[in-house]
Amino acid sequence: MADSVVSSFWGPVTSTVELCEKNYTHSSYIAEFYNTISNAPCILLALVGLINALRQRFEKRFSVLHISNMILAIGSMIFHATLQHVLQQSDETPMVWEMLLYLYVLYSPDWHYRSTMPTFLFLYGAAFAVAHSLVRFRIGFKVHYIVLCLLCVPRMYKYYIQTKDVAAKRLAKLYVATIFLGTLCWLFDRIFCKKLSHWYMNPQGHAWWHVLMGFNSYFANAFLMFCRAQQLGWKPQVVHLFGFPYVKIQKPKKKGVTAR
Repeated sequence: MADSVVSSFWGPVTSTVELCEKNYTHSSYIAEFYNTISNAPCILLALVGLINALRQRFEKRFSVLHISNMILAIGSMIFHATLQHVLQQSDETPMVWEMLLYLYVLYSPDWHYRSTMPTFLFLYGAAFAVAHSLVRFRIGFKVHYIVLCLLCVPRMYKYYIQTKDVAAKRLAKLYVATIFLGTLCWLFDRIFCKKLSHWYMNPQGHAWWHVLMGFNSYFANAFLMFCRAQQLGWKPQVVHLFGFPYVKIQKPKKKGVTAR
């Protein structure tokens, strides 16, 4: 939103997207203050997931997935802090890359030609990054992103109905709940922006979208880690630390190795 109290360090807004938060109200270095700092929980949650994946030696795909969540959150911080078109790519392009990673994690276990899927997804992601840097997508980007999200739904539902563990199903339900609430916040911020600008206090719907999507990614990753561990016979279970869920596995001991 264009109104500002202090001058802008980054210059005029050049992005094709501008949210309902007033610009530069707290600092000349941060255009949208709440939309910027609300990405911090996303980074912390992705870091927790990454540490868990590395500590228990999950497949590398999950470490890459958590890192992609962190990259997306950092890119979003950079974009919302500057509202510059060139830096808008640091938010939107990682969104697409992240969804391509989810498609790989979801569909690769049953893919017969192992090298074709990662090769295609890598080339697709690279081509999108180049095209997106040259062309200002608006509605097209949103439609493209929604299509990628919808492609994940059938496989997530299949994993859900195949999973008998109650705690794992709860992770999937939390995933659905957070994306539902986050979408409502996003829509509320977009649709009622003019009315919100006259309120004494802006509820910061887009910032809440960031927070909820950070939890959404964490729950999605944990559920997928559980399902993959089941496929590999690693005896996964959902445990809690201070009430926060994570996946713990027990890999079978290798035969022929004498204990010392």
